[in-house]
Amino acid sequence: MKKLIRQGIKDLIPYPPGKPIEELERDLGIKGSIKLASNENPLGPSPLAVSAIKQKLHTLNRYPDGSGYYLKKKIAETYGVPVDQIILGNGSDELIELLIRTFLSEGEHAVQPFPSFLVYKTVVTGAGGRMDSVPLLSGFRIDLEGISQAITPETKIVFINNPNNPTGSAISKDEMVDFLNGIPDQVIVALDEAYIEFVTDDSVSKGLELLEGHPLLFVLRTFSKLYGLAGLRIGYGFGSREMIGYMNRVRPPFNANSLAQAAAIAAMDDTKFVSRTLNVVREGLKYLYQSLEELGLEYVQTQANFFLIRVPIGGKKTYELMLKEGVIVRAMDSFGLPDYIRVNVGLSGENERFIKTLGKVLGLN
Repeated sequence: MKKLIRQGIKDLIPYPPGKPIEELERDLGIKGSIKLASNENPLGPSPLAVSAIKQKLHTLNRYPDGSGYYLKKKIAETYGVPVDQIILGNGSDELIELLIRTFLSEGEHAVQPFPSFLVYKTVVTGAGGRMDSVPLLSGFRIDLEGISQAITPETKIVFINNPNNPTGSAISKDEMVDFLNGIPDQVIVALDEAYIEFVTDDSVSKGLELLEGHPLLFVLRTFSKLYGLAGLRIGYGFGSREMIGYMNRVRPPFNANSLAQAAAIAAMDDTKFVSRTLNVVREGLKYLYQSLEELGLEYVQTQANFFLIRVPIGGKKTYELMLKEGVIVRAMDSFGLPDYIRVNVGLSGENERFIKTLGKVLGLN
C-alpha cells in the first residue's frame, strides 16, 4: 500500500473532527453538553432558510441546478459582481480544492501563514504540491512581508485567511493593497473570508473591493457561519472571469445540492436573523472578555466570532477537563499553540456556563 500512496500523503495528519455530541455524552456519562469548538452560529440556522428547505423537499428526486443559476443571481445582485465571476462550492473547503486542482501542478509551491486554517496544507500536499508556512508576527498578526519574501519562481498560490482562523486577527485594506501590488503577477492569492461578516473594524480589507485591480485574486466566502448553514455545506467564491471559467471545467456538475442552494437564497434575505447573530456575537465577546479579565486570564481580541485564550495548564488538558463537565472547546495543539484553547461565542447562558466551568477546571473560582 505504501508504494501506491502519493508522496507526502503518508505524513499528513488528518483534520481532527470532533465526535458527535451524542457520542461524547454517552462515552462520558453526561447530559446537556454545549459545543463552543467549531465557530458555529449558536442561534441555529436562518429561519427563512429552514422554511425554504421545507418547500424544496418534494424536489429531491431531481438533480440540483448544476449552474446554481438563482443563487449566483442573488449573490450577484447583493454584491454587484457579475454572475460569471461567481462560483459555488460544497462549502468553501471544496473551493479550496477546486483552486488547487485547477491551478497547482505537481511539485509546485504554495505559501501560507501559520497558524491558519489547517485544510490549506492538507489540500496542497494531497495534490503533490509543496507548502511553506510563514510564522505569525507578535500579536498573532499575519506577516505579509514574510509571505512576500517566501514567494519563489515556483510559487503558484498564496493563502491568506482574513480574519485569520484560529487567531481572529485581521489585515487592513492598506496592508492588503501593498501586499497585492508587491507580489509577482503570476501568483494567485486565495483570500479566505469565511468570517468577514463579523468584522467590526472598518479599516479591515474586503476582497470584493480589490477584485477589479487584481485578476489573480480569488475571494472565498461561506454560508456556514453568519447564516448558520454549516450542515448544508454551501460556499461561494469571486474571481476573474478567466479564473472562474477554468475552475468550472474542474468543478463537479452537481456540487451544490438543492436544499443548500434554496436555503442560501432565503438566508440572504433574513436580515433580522443576521442582525440578531451579530448582536449575540458582539455582546457575547464583551461579556467573555470582561469575565476572563476578572479571572486573570490572557486572551486575544478578535475580528471574528471566536477567539484564543491562554490557559496555564495547557490547551489539551483544559479541553479534557472541560469536556468532562460537558463544555466542548478546541485545544490548539494542532495549530502549534499548545498553551491556548479556542472558543466561539455562544448564547448568553452558554457563555456563562463556559466561564464558570473554565474557572472551575483551572482552580480560579
